[in-house]
Amino acid sequence: MKAQSSSHLTLHYRIALGEPPHAEVLSTFGGHPATLVLGSGELAPALESCLVGLETGDSRAFLLQPGQAFGAYRDELLKRVPSGAFPDTLHVEAGQVIEFAGADGTRLPGLVKELAAGEALVDFNHPLAGRPIRFEVEVIAVL
Repeated sequence: MKAQSSSHLTLHYRIALGEPPHAEVLSTFGGHPATLVLGSGELAPALESCLVGLETGDSRAFLLQPGQAFGAYRDELLKRVPSGAFPDTLHVEAGQVIEFAGADGTRLPGLVKELAAGEALVDFNHPLAGRPIRFEVEVIAVL
């Protein structure tokens, strides 16, 4: 049976940077396999599309071009946040990921890139936005 939209899959997968040294970002290899439903949004759409047509026992590696898997890097998602917007109990440092509330109540993670006088530069891009991605899969079962 070939994987298609709404198929249940059990698989091992690895997401790594597409450029050398191919640093691994996430992997189920060596651990428990993942089970997911195609089309449910558990993986980025570009990653899910790689799985369509695969069968039980298939092993493949895909190279997704910059921006294809997690979107393009967008400069407008770099925001300057006044220091007063952070709770007094929070010690803000560069490199820290902080969760912010969106206007609609959603939670948005932002990476503090730098601190300057009275403000922080926060990056709201996905950490892998604009990067080439290597996506490796080993399909254990298609249901």
